[in-house]
Amino acid sequence: MEPNTLLDAILDESGISHAGLAARINQLGRCRGLALRYEHTAVARWLKGQRPRGQVPDLICEILGERLHRPVGLDDIGLSGPGDRRSADTPLSGFVERATALWRSDEQQRPHILDAPALTGTSAVIPVWEWENPPEDSDVSRDGLTRVGMADIEMLRAARTHYETMYRKAGGIATRARIVGFLNAEAAPLLRGSYSDATGRQLHRATGGLVAVAGICAYDSDSLGLAQRYFHQALRLAKASGDRGLGAYVIALLVNQSLFVREYRQAVAFAEAALRAAGPQITPALAADLYAMQAKSYARLGDGASALSCIRRAEAAAERIRPGQEPAETGYVQPGLVNVQVAEALLSLGDLRAAREQADAAVDTPAHDRGRVHRLAMLTHIELRQGDADRAVADAAQMTEQARGMESQRLRDRLRAVREHLARTGSSATDEAADLIDEVLRVPL
Repeated sequence: MEPNTLLDAILDESGISHAGLAARINQLGRCRGLALRYEHTAVARWLKGQRPRGQVPDLICEILGERLHRPVGLDDIGLSGPGDRRSADTPLSGFVERATALWRSDEQQRPHILDAPALTGTSAVIPVWEWENPPEDSDVSRDGLTRVGMADIEMLRAARTHYETMYRKAGGIATRARIVGFLNAEAAPLLRGSYSDATGRQLHRATGGLVAVAGICAYDSDSLGLAQRYFHQALRLAKASGDRGLGAYVIALLVNQSLFVREYRQAVAFAEAALRAAGPQITPALAADLYAMQAKSYARLGDGASALSCIRRAEAAAERIRPGQEPAETGYVQPGLVNVQVAEALLSLGDLRAAREQADAAVDTPAHDRGRVHRLAMLTHIELRQGDADRAVADAAQMTEQARGMESQRLRDRLRAVREHLARTGSSATDEAADLIDEVLRVPL
């Protein structure tokens, strides 16, 4: 079930509590000859995505319309039909309302949003399929109260850079509330504003970049279902912008999450869709990352030949990277990133020597703080597998110090994995390194 953020938003606007809505439904139902006995728990279920039965959706519209002094329809409360509506059937204006409703629910820490499970199966694939296939948006212009200009779009672009930098330094947990607050305060009014088709495409592109970072922060906070919904929103915004390269970048984020949840076949398929659909708009940096993640997926599936083929493609694409010719979003593909991705694939294939060479090359290349933690974690893991405990202890200590102060569940996952491997080694030196990691992990997020 998809959380009903539209109902949540309009209910909050009306000032009616969950218990208050249930009581009003029961009362209005009695006037219509219906014996209804709803309580606040029923409203909570509807907000989680369950559809009210019978005439109840129409009763909700009538109650909210009277309270807000305006017509309220089923579309306005997210109950236009049984089940979820496909995004392809939703006009862009309707998508904007649904997207901004989710941002608002996230900012208000609504449990039905924060705890929403990740979509699986067909529901997880449809947004990627819809991005890749027609119809395209022929006109994204809009008439609103506020005129949107290039200064507004530049502000959104600068904000994306700012929050991405904050995420890399402080982690997604510390950054998430700030970027979601910005989306609600600044981006939402602009999307509802007035703009031409040309300006609108740039607006949707800039907003899509911001929403993607919000998804990254949600993923880093361990809210995987919410992260996936942000990525799906960013994909829809990318389609509205007409920028296939941005869409491919967003799919790379979905590929990374698929790898984390061990959906390896889905990761391969998504990466293939991005490479295929973006075509000439895909940059060498993004191609290198997609091929490297495919290599990791194939290695996990036990397909060594395909993994090695993707490694060669990733390395070839990495050699073509020209930083000045890359968009801001692919700045995460820094020198050494492909090396550490390839090292992980080779480790899965059991080639420790080659994996060590790649991991050493990654660590020897400068990286931002977050990237350096991941690289040192991978190198430490390989060194322990090779029995080089002394080097592993030194690298684990460096990794732990680098991670200190970062608020990130994904980095904690890395630290825990290294700590478990150190503990299994069972020497006094590795025990001391494990204690250092425990010290960092004891700090609450």
